[in-house]
Amino acid sequence: MENHDEEEVKSPWPGPKGMIPVTSGRADDANVHNRAYLDNILVEMRLIDSVEPDLTTEIFGREYSSPLTLAAVSHLNKVLPDKTRQPMQEKVRAAKNTHVLNWIGMESNEDYKEIVQDAGDTIRIVKPFADHDKIIDELQLAEKLGAVAVGMDIDHVPGENGKYDVVDGIPLGPLTFSDLQRYIRAVNIPFVVKGVLSVRDALKARDAGAQAIVVSHHHGRVPFGVPPLKVLPEIKKALRGSGMTIFADGSLMTGYDAYKALALGADAVLIGRGILSELLKNGQKATEEKIYRLNEQLSQLMLYTGIKDTKSFDASVLHFN
Repeated sequence: MENHDEEEVKSPWPGPKGMIPVTSGRADDANVHNRAYLDNILVEMRLIDSVEPDLTTEIFGREYSSPLTLAAVSHLNKVLPDKTRQPMQEKVRAAKNTHVLNWIGMESNEDYKEIVQDAGDTIRIVKPFADHDKIIDELQLAEKLGAVAVGMDIDHVPGENGKYDVVDGIPLGPLTFSDLQRYIRAVNIPFVVKGVLSVRDALKARDAGAQAIVVSHHHGRVPFGVPPLKVLPEIKKALRGSGMTIFADGSLMTGYDAYKALALGADAVLIGRGILSELLKNGQKATEEKIYRLNEQLSQLMLYTGIKDTKSFDASVLHFN
């Protein structure tokens, strides 16, 4: 969800006109099927013996207040005309105060150091740079500064011109299985492969030694990409017994959306645009209030369906319209 990524406002296919930064909070998903798929998932009520749910969630051996995590939305300090505000730091503090896991995406090492000075638990995601030493340098710096985990946006290998992507003027490159193994072995904290949209890539991430994946297509980077929640159950089944943590994202705007992803097999979810408007318009306090509201919605639907905690989600409660 970085501000260098652009989307067509009305068309599901990126084009040269009508482009606006994703960080504006106004861009629609490039893949319009995401929202339609989510909205076609209905739930049945299971109220007898239902109890008020516990949202406490364990991720990488650490306990958090909720399975909702704050997605990596990069370069936020550069998108507002009011230069006295620092939305990245506001997001970091909101995550810390609500005790949820925070993700940080493409930032320079200097900016990253500043952003995480007062951060809570954080995962740093890097791009598949053509310069492999740059990748390892960023991963190891994050580990040194106390990141809970690190990872890579593998869905940023292709650019819109059919060649390797270039982001902020920095060339990206291919990602081989041996490359991935090298990056994973370069750190001693969990490694997350982000942008997995197939069983094939999920199994390769597992075999390379990754401890987690994010089932995602990065807000619709791939034309005609399958909705992440559609492929999620198949990936969950394929990774059964591996011990890998499965995150998911993709148009998750409410606690109800998050419930559906969790019921379909995610251990935790990433919320990006769901808090972006509040963050950019009104800052930290509004972001914290939105996180609480999302948790209330998640808890409400869990109570309606007899789910007592985040380890008890049951896909059989779902019906596809």
